[in-house]
Amino acid sequence: MTTAEPVSSAASRFAYLDGLRGAALILMVLNHTAREWMDGPMTWERYGLIYVTLTMAAPTFLFLVGFCLPLALRSAPGATEGLGALARRFVPRGARIVLAGLLLNLVVFPDEPILSGGVLQTIGLAIVAMVPALWLLRWPVARWALLLVAAGGYVAFMLAVPALTRFVAAHDLIGLILFYDFPPWPWLSLVLVGLVLGWTWLEAYRRSPAAATRFMVVMAAVGATLVAGFFLYDSWAATPLRFGMRRDVILNRHWTPRPPALLWVFGMVLLLLAAAYWVMERRGARLPWLVILGRTALFLYFLHQVLAFTLVKEWLGWRFNAWPRFWLANALFMVLLLGCGWVWSAVRGRIARAHRPALPSPG
Repeated sequence: MTTAEPVSSAASRFAYLDGLRGAALILMVLNHTAREWMDGPMTWERYGLIYVTLTMAAPTFLFLVGFCLPLALRSAPGATEGLGALARRFVPRGARIVLAGLLLNLVVFPDEPILSGGVLQTIGLAIVAMVPALWLLRWPVARWALLLVAAGGYVAFMLAVPALTRFVAAHDLIGLILFYDFPPWPWLSLVLVGLVLGWTWLEAYRRSPAAATRFMVVMAAVGATLVAGFFLYDSWAATPLRFGMRRDVILNRHWTPRPPALLWVFGMVLLLLAAAYWVMERRGARLPWLVILGRTALFLYFLHQVLAFTLVKEWLGWRFNAWPRFWLANALFMVLLLGCGWVWSAVRGRIARAHRPALPSPG
């Protein structure tokens, strides 16, 4: 691929990114089932599973939102694509995802206000909010500026936590809309970092496969350093519970990492990114089942909550308190979701082909 070649929708699908998104979906399913399919006293094993999957699933999804946006551009990095054109392409996409999040609230969480925030709402808002940043990235100096904005947004949130705690206590509805379940502030900072790294990787990829691989080697080294720093800090500080929420911010009953845990979150996201690239791009592992999960992740994110919460927990009242039963139930559940993803992908492909303009007949 040359530097002048546009990225088409077909070329922008990299298997390793779909595979990583599929892995994040599996982690999120495990997080939800560990919360909802078990009852009784909270054991340390269950608590650890909930915390580890929590800190890896949604952050990976949000990071990939930013990382993948440059791949959706019709032109090469550095080429001119106006702010208006970018807005026309990405704002409707973001709005649809926000509406999907509101519909999920209505279907699965009827006891909560329909306008309550959620991961889908944050993803949709992130796509809209990244449009100006995507336009600015054509200038190399803007990348450093955007990283500073991302860091500043996180630091400002940490400083504002006491005031925000009082705010959400005094304004229930507004608090649920703005600061609930991975809220835009501070999680857009992670999306912004992903955007800058995705643009940088795409530039390396256009230069050569070797340059793209070197980029991922750096990401792996940085990720490993951050994770090692997380464990070294805990050893130095004698943290009583490394994988636990007491060390972090709990705002509106939802988690945001403080700086020590942020080392773990960023480190694992970068390690997962590099590992997916190495396995699926460099080593050539196909893993089609993981790719299907990743390519249908939005649909399956919606569907799995309807099945796990509304059907299994509420209507059927099933519980899987013994670990062998829990893991077997999750394995069967993932097979079901994989089948649903395959069907959805096939149906969507047929619809797309049906609406594709017919080629003129020869002669």
